[in-house]
Amino acid sequence: MTTHISLQAAVPEDLSGNRLDQIAAKLFPEYSRARLQGWIKDGSLKVNGRILKSKDKLPTGDLIRVEAEMAAATSWVAEPLALDIVFEDEHLLVLNKGVGMVVHPAAGNRDGTLLNGLLHYFPQLNELPRAGMVHRLDKDTTGLMVVAKSLKAHTGLVKLLQTRNVTREYEAVLKGVLTGGGTVDKPLGRHPVNRKKRAVTETGQIAVTHYRVITKYRAFTHVQVNLETGRTHQIRVHMASVNHALVGDPMYGGRLQLPAACSPALADYLHAFRRQALHARKLALVHPVTQQELTWEVPRPADMEKLLLLLAADSNQKKAP
Repeated sequence: MTTHISLQAAVPEDLSGNRLDQIAAKLFPEYSRARLQGWIKDGSLKVNGRILKSKDKLPTGDLIRVEAEMAAATSWVAEPLALDIVFEDEHLLVLNKGVGMVVHPAAGNRDGTLLNGLLHYFPQLNELPRAGMVHRLDKDTTGLMVVAKSLKAHTGLVKLLQTRNVTREYEAVLKGVLTGGGTVDKPLGRHPVNRKKRAVTETGQIAVTHYRVITKYRAFTHVQVNLETGRTHQIRVHMASVNHALVGDPMYGGRLQLPAACSPALADYLHAFRRQALHARKLALVHPVTQQELTWEVPRPADMEKLLLLLAADSNQKKAP
């Protein structure tokens, strides 16, 4: 499946004397610099009907025209899956991802993923990189994700994320009792032994996580977490690195230790809680096309709500005379 792209614009006076690739990037901002340079190289982008080089400089009035075929970005199969959509317009789609849903197909998960469901819901996403998904949530993390429905929105969202202009607020339940909020500023990279894991490494990417206490329980803490960067497993690794791993985390959580005289109901539920207690509650950004400030919030999933109720009941029971 391919889409024909037809674009045309004249070089304005304020861009006169700049390189062709720089001018094209200004005139057609919905397309990446790499894509435009590819069109220049293969002759899909011409100036006054002639093929030029990216470095060639143009005067005012030169006519830039693009006639290109854009192939589908993926070859994944569309599947009818239930999607919890909380916002949609012609450029964006925001959804509330459920627990247990893999975001992108990979070895062992070729179907049944969010990407498969999105392609069935809106087939045109097949023309965008990763079907318009600009960020991910882990399989067992719930909550809000934004998806681009147009190339212009995709380019804009990527820039917003790169410049850290997307607000992402999470709720998590941690092991141990925190004395207060704080910030974890530790670089993250691949684990030196287990390639499926991430770890704090000196040569890793910059990663910054802010957290504050919502409620303290006897041996656990309910926190709000805000991401300044968005690295793979960032919250899970950062909180484990300060000895407050997420409840239920099968990869970074370590062995479950029950508080003294733990209520049977709480003990049973903690043993059965086999996913990281992490929920992407709030998402806020400036719409990449309309420039409108938008904010979305979704409630905690039922399993986390029950966990918090049991933790509260256990704490209150121990406080009683």
